[in-house]
Amino acid sequence: MQSRAVSELLRVSPVADDLARRFQDAGFSLALVGGSVRDALLGRLGNDLDFTTDARPDDVLKIMRPWADSVWEVGIAFGTVGAQKDARVGDVDQSFQIEVTTYRSEAYDRTSRKPEVSYGDSIEEDLLRRDFTVNAMAVALPAKEFVDPHGGLDDLAARVLRTPGTPEDSFSDDPLRMMRAARFAAQLDFEVAPEVVEAMTAMAERIEIVSAERVRDELNKLILSAHPRKGLTLLVDTGLAEHVLPELPALRLERDEHHRHKDVYDHTLIVLEQAIALEADGPDLVLRLAALLHDIGKPRTRRFEDDGRVSFHHHEVVGAKMTKRRMTALKYSNDLVKEVSHLVELHLRFHGYGTGEWTDSAVRRYVRDAGPLLDRLHKLTRSDCTTRNKRKAASLSRAYDGLEERIAQLQEQEELDAIRPDLDGNQIMDVLGVGPGPAIGQAYKFLLELRLENGPMEHDAAVSALKEWWDTQN
Repeated sequence: MQSRAVSELLRVSPVADDLARRFQDAGFSLALVGGSVRDALLGRLGNDLDFTTDARPDDVLKIMRPWADSVWEVGIAFGTVGAQKDARVGDVDQSFQIEVTTYRSEAYDRTSRKPEVSYGDSIEEDLLRRDFTVNAMAVALPAKEFVDPHGGLDDLAARVLRTPGTPEDSFSDDPLRMMRAARFAAQLDFEVAPEVVEAMTAMAERIEIVSAERVRDELNKLILSAHPRKGLTLLVDTGLAEHVLPELPALRLERDEHHRHKDVYDHTLIVLEQAIALEADGPDLVLRLAALLHDIGKPRTRRFEDDGRVSFHHHEVVGAKMTKRRMTALKYSNDLVKEVSHLVELHLRFHGYGTGEWTDSAVRRYVRDAGPLLDRLHKLTRSDCTTRNKRKAASLSRAYDGLEERIAQLQEQEELDAIRPDLDGNQIMDVLGVGPGPAIGQAYKFLLELRLENGPMEHDAAVSALKEWWDTQN
């Protein structure tokens, strides 16, 4: 690990060493710290570099402004100065995103959602307030002296997450660290130490003091990680999910004695993993959230039928409404809420048509309703098949293959992605001889339904159909 770290540090040393010498000349120290050191040891250090210093923010600004290509002060209230530095490393021009943070400690008051920040004077004090030992290592620059007072290197080698001090003190200082434990477990595929899990379980309700925005950002990082199931399972098992995403643990429905319905919770995690396997262009937050939330309407719609079966009628409609409420509470953007909830609402649409031959009308409506989410709907629908019955799974896969073929065939003949009536609003008013008003909207809707049902129409045929409809309205 140290060998990998040396190699990684040599790559960024033209920037890191130059900056460190400037701090040294000003009478201050500088060290690469936290995730940057961890990633260097793992051989995956990028161009985002985190530093810590004994210089106060005003002094940091004085040193950084003449050196960096740009400087920003967004985090200065918390002791952090950000900068961009473009540099030539070897034969390659690179851009580095840099954050320099004054030695500090921060803690939440029992009733406040904002942490109180106080500055420190030693790197040892700064490392003690870090969240986990693997993030509590530093490399003092420019001497490149390795600083590891809490055994982070050993924990990194063992792939385990522990806190520098007691987990109770760490989580009391910043309850969001409990979610960060789940996030790092998912990102790094690490185990969480038993005493840390115990503290997370005992202190789970403390997460409610943290703002919805910070919780959402951690949840996004977890969901977009390489192993989200690992982190989500930890959130559920410790009780944290009850406070940040209660719809997820609610999926752990008890099975009926005849095992006639699936474990919805386990099914959901499998669907998430299968959706991830279908991603072609990197992690897709919309798709992953839709996979995670697609069945959250099931607990509220579960019914035990007279014949012993279990039904979840209209759970997609209920689930879409629940998705909107939860994502809104977590302060997601309106666009993201709309996209994810729409996918949840549509995830059963394919099954409503059965496995027979799709009519042109059904294909048009399917494409029209999905709109720009069609590709994601394809992936979500395919991922939702978790049956162990190979024959049934193959049959569903063939049926969906057939649907995609029908969509492709019609797209060659028609503009399915932008289906609209054969007459626009102005043409409708000219044909009917009336001005703007509700009647024009009703006529437009009639022509749209006609277009979906029959496909494109010639102009004269559309005019004739519109006049016939208008006669029935008057």
